[in-house]
Amino acid sequence: MDPPGQAPMSAPLLLWVVLLRWASGGGFIRAGRTWQHCTDLRPLDVLSEAVPAGGLARGMRVLQAQGLRGLQLSASRPRALAFPASRLFIHCDRFPEEFSIIVTLRALRRPAKRNEYIFTLMVEESPGVLVGLRYAPDKLHFLFWSPERAGGWQSRVTFPNVSLSDSRWHTLVLAVSGQSFSLTVDCSVPKDVVVETPFPASLSVRRASFYLGNRRRRKGVFTGLLRQLVLLPGADATPRMCHGLNFKVAALSVPSVLQDVPAKAVSNEVLKYPYETDMKVTLGARPRCSKQEKAQFWFNASRRGLYLCNGSTWLSMLEVQPRLDYVEEHQKLVTNSETMGVEVFSIPRLGLFAATANRLTPPGSAIYRWTDGKFVHYQNIPTHQAQSWKYFTIGKKIFLAVANFEQNERGQEFSVIFKWSRRKAKFLAYQRISTHSARDWEAFVIQGEAFLAVVNHREGNNHNIDSVIYRWNPRTGLFETNQTIPTSGAYDWEFFTIGPYSFLAVANTFNGTSTRIYSHIYIWLRGSFQLFQSILTFGAADWEVFHIGDRVFLAVANSHSYDSGTPAPSNFYAINSSIYELNITAQMFVKFQDLLTYSALDWEFFSVGDDSFLVVANSFDGLTFSVNSIIYRWQGYEGFVAAHQLPTVGCRDWEAFHTAEGSFLLYSSAKEPLSKVLKLKTT
Repeated sequence: MDPPGQAPMSAPLLLWVVLLRWASGGGFIRAGRTWQHCTDLRPLDVLSEAVPAGGLARGMRVLQAQGLRGLQLSASRPRALAFPASRLFIHCDRFPEEFSIIVTLRALRRPAKRNEYIFTLMVEESPGVLVGLRYAPDKLHFLFWSPERAGGWQSRVTFPNVSLSDSRWHTLVLAVSGQSFSLTVDCSVPKDVVVETPFPASLSVRRASFYLGNRRRRKGVFTGLLRQLVLLPGADATPRMCHGLNFKVAALSVPSVLQDVPAKAVSNEVLKYPYETDMKVTLGARPRCSKQEKAQFWFNASRRGLYLCNGSTWLSMLEVQPRLDYVEEHQKLVTNSETMGVEVFSIPRLGLFAATANRLTPPGSAIYRWTDGKFVHYQNIPTHQAQSWKYFTIGKKIFLAVANFEQNERGQEFSVIFKWSRRKAKFLAYQRISTHSARDWEAFVIQGEAFLAVVNHREGNNHNIDSVIYRWNPRTGLFETNQTIPTSGAYDWEFFTIGPYSFLAVANTFNGTSTRIYSHIYIWLRGSFQLFQSILTFGAADWEVFHIGDRVFLAVANSHSYDSGTPAPSNFYAINSSIYELNITAQMFVKFQDLLTYSALDWEFFSVGDDSFLVVANSFDGLTFSVNSIIYRWQGYEGFVAAHQLPTVGCRDWEAFHTAEGSFLLYSSAKEPLSKVLKLKTT
């Protein structure tokens, strides 16, 4: 058995995991036999070839988003965004038999069922696509021509459950070898597809041209930003790309005009990139953003921000970041009874909602809708000493799962999953799951499959019981048991990902005799969660994972220190809660900072502008439930420093959310039927 608090996953095991990953997903490409004499297996930068030396082609514009530059392509001149394939294939006129395609892009949110082309390779006299890549809102298609078939045939390889249309940067690596096709998105676990029709061994590119962002016509033109498009013959590029922490913007070859520091102009000439010239800027109140205003800018003087119209929405390009000044009470939310937890979520086209997990039955728990800047009662739902809610979606289905702590009127102990009815515009009971004093649900997706994990706190007086992970069965439309994990009086699950790896942390609270016990972090390996690390905690009630830059942190809320075999401390409840940071070299989380808390039950991480914050739910100091909860500000080298004290009563849960009216915090009270919405005032 591994020593407590140490990572049982040794360096050799982690190496084995990595090797297993490449063996199962990325390592199937052999040496490029047929192409060695053509290109010497060097990367072919398709995007750079399309950019003329010293400037940009007509129909190109350089834009910056999230700190990175990309090319925006015009739909009006698709043929201007093309160049002959012979400029890349210098020594032969055949496409490589085995290769990788590397793409870094930022795709905008757009209507469903709309396809957009990233690139195509086409012969002038033919409407068919020799090689191409296009995507829809939730899938990616790789197209190629199969000359072996009679008269030729357009083949398509589809990768489902690929979500790119989120206005964020993503890097794709598509590796092709014969009948095997592998797609890696942001260095996650590869999606492998084996098809009947292999990629042709000898595909002629004579008289063919590359087209950026289109297939030689205006329909289906790529509307996002393109930063990298590279063809790597004869090798799987995944190991070359996935070696750092910032997987989404990994680069093999990026055009000079898109690099972080542009090349200096010769003889002090003014750089002539489109982002410096020919800009139309509107001042004053927020103008409309439609197809007519596409590519126009709007300067918001009150917020000192510059925005770009993408044809439907104003996108922030430059903006002075707000800073948190103080916190004020915005709304007193009267609840059905004491509130053990709260969940804030959005329903498309309906807006923001909050679900409160209330103690008493009846009247049960309630859902509130954000209306005119406040939460207004929307629906009551029968629950039995509800502890928490979890909102999640599967495809277009919308669900809310409640963790019930007590039995129902018939003596049955169930937690319930509710499904949103679009016809009735409310949540209806969908599936009952047998639980044991359930405290929390966690929903997550691994490799395109949906999971739901419940924390079982105790069964009778036995706190050492199994908590359960359920897997969604798309055939039956129900959650089914997938794995059980031993827990001790558990309170909380926290799911998170780091690069291609998925983790699940459990907060163990009480084993029947002591709160001084180990909570565990599990890693997903070969179809199940396996122990990764154990951390000593004291009545752990919550885990919160968050990122600051490239750093990964994990905060635990310790509620109290009790051990039947040791003398009682002067105060069970005044105890340090701890923040841990991932140490890549040690391959484990190591303690970063201790913060004094008072029966802490929850952490919530949030940001205001460029500043990062943690707020703790202090619930009891040994004498009273009227205890200040604290907002801590990230101070870099100093760690988190107390910035604001918030008067709370039996504080149980925090939720941060943003609306058109500003940024807010919502806290629930486990000791009075009153929750509060606090507004974050900024300067």
